[in-house]
Amino acid sequence: MRVPGFVGKQFLRAGIAVLAVSLLSAGVADAASKKKKSTRSASSVSRTTTSSSGWKRGYADIVIDANTGRVLHQDNADTVLHPASITKVMTLYLLFEQLDARKLRLDSQLKVSSYAARQQPSKLGVKAGSTIEVEDAIQALVTRSANDVAVVIAENISGSVPEFARLMTRRAHQLGMTRTNYVNPNGLPDQRQVTTARDLATLGRAIQERFPSYYGYFEKRSFQYRGVAIRNHNRLLGRVEGVDGIKTGDTNASGFNLLTSVKRDGRYVIAVVLGGKSGASRDNRMVALLSDALPRAYSGRQMVARMNRAPVDADDLPTPAVVAVAAPKPLAPPAIAPEEVPVPLANPRLAMASAAGEMPSSEDEEVAVVEEDQLTTASVPVPLAAPTRPAVVASASADNPAVGSVAPIVPVTVKTVAVVARPSKPTASFSNQPGILGTLAFSSAQSDGPSVKNAPAQKAIKPVQVASVGQVEIPRQDAEAAEKTVTPRSGWAIQIGAFGSEADARAQIAKAQQKVPSALAKVDPYTEEATKGSTRFVRARFAGFDAESAARKACMALKRQDFGCMVFRN
Repeated sequence: MRVPGFVGKQFLRAGIAVLAVSLLSAGVADAASKKKKSTRSASSVSRTTTSSSGWKRGYADIVIDANTGRVLHQDNADTVLHPASITKVMTLYLLFEQLDARKLRLDSQLKVSSYAARQQPSKLGVKAGSTIEVEDAIQALVTRSANDVAVVIAENISGSVPEFARLMTRRAHQLGMTRTNYVNPNGLPDQRQVTTARDLATLGRAIQERFPSYYGYFEKRSFQYRGVAIRNHNRLLGRVEGVDGIKTGDTNASGFNLLTSVKRDGRYVIAVVLGGKSGASRDNRMVALLSDALPRAYSGRQMVARMNRAPVDADDLPTPAVVAVAAPKPLAPPAIAPEEVPVPLANPRLAMASAAGEMPSSEDEEVAVVEEDQLTTASVPVPLAAPTRPAVVASASADNPAVGSVAPIVPVTVKTVAVVARPSKPTASFSNQPGILGTLAFSSAQSDGPSVKNAPAQKAIKPVQVASVGQVEIPRQDAEAAEKTVTPRSGWAIQIGAFGSEADARAQIAKAQQKVPSALAKVDPYTEEATKGSTRFVRARFAGFDAESAARKACMALKRQDFGCMVFRN
């Protein structure tokens, strides 16, 4: 049958229209599919990518339950990125090794090179040819994140930055940080300096379990340097309950990074965020991660082995290239009388107290623990032998006042507690001048050498002042007690502050006893004078806790009452 021409044309037009619509639909669908793939690819690239210039950019995070080792959350945790200033945690790890091995002391002086002084900000501004004390160097890295001081530490320990960087990388791999590589000690931009979120979590756990006596520095919100208060960059301190550190970092290449540690209600969590778009967004992301992970963390005793052993022997550590220790000038040159009783070093330095006596934040519930025998105020040669026995304490008299307070304070009389002396020191005599505790000259004799009495005559050595206090008026009712030797109580002690005067220290002790009487009822309050350079301050302390847990509990109670507090072992 023949179809009319006009009908054929209509069918033809309809067919062409259907074909056109089909082709258009296929094209739109294909374009949409390609756009979706492109978007997904771009999203993926934005999280982890290596730019044409070699910089590794992206985002990563991880949260680890340090009590069990279980990963509570992770996102790109093994992606290689740049650590920025979190690098300084490893720099401090190696410095703590030196302190732990007694190759350096907190009062050792580190020499500043012209190269260190030229480092880019952020920096402390140390001058070439000057020196900085080890304790100030630690606090400068923790708070200011000082790039110049990080180089000072590196050069003094290993002699050069490249050598120190090799040591950093070697130690990282020994700790299990297998994807980490260091080329500088401060985290300034370098394409070769890389790490992962998982590696940094390992470091965060290792440094606090290996060096509990020094980890407390990371909790400091600020420190005083040459009269200037320097604030910590870590804004989570005091914002999130239980946060006790540890380090921030940011560069254009890395984004905003944060390594943090939280201990709360028996839970112990390490978390890392790398590649935040801003400091605020990084902090908010960390808070969200912790809020989600902490309720799922194990609350109880740590089930995995603590990382509390050094990966190398102390003998394998490098000897610091430059160690300049300045001896304080004595107030007067009294005669040396070796036959007199030994005098203890007066004022061990606490790892979380600055020269001005700044204490950890009262909002932080966790308490740092300090080994009392590791630290001291007096400048002495390095290394030192560990103390093995307590020293005999000389009787105080009106001409030779005891260290600390002997005047009554309400409600409990403050006692003077002797500090463990180092056995290798020669004996000393009391001066007839009021207020001078005693002087001694340091010799090269070893702890197992002859006694001072029988030691051969040596070339006269300039005496070094051990401690000095002002004239103390002893009320008649306490004179008899003041003349008696006070035997130090074994166990644990706490410090609640360091103050500019004896009266202020005693007032703080009285206030603490009023605020938390039950926690302090069975321990002894006492004060102890210390000096740093030309600055004199008086520490307020309580001694005689039978267990670390009791001291920690007392510190937590005090912190809830807005007191600073730290724990140390007698």
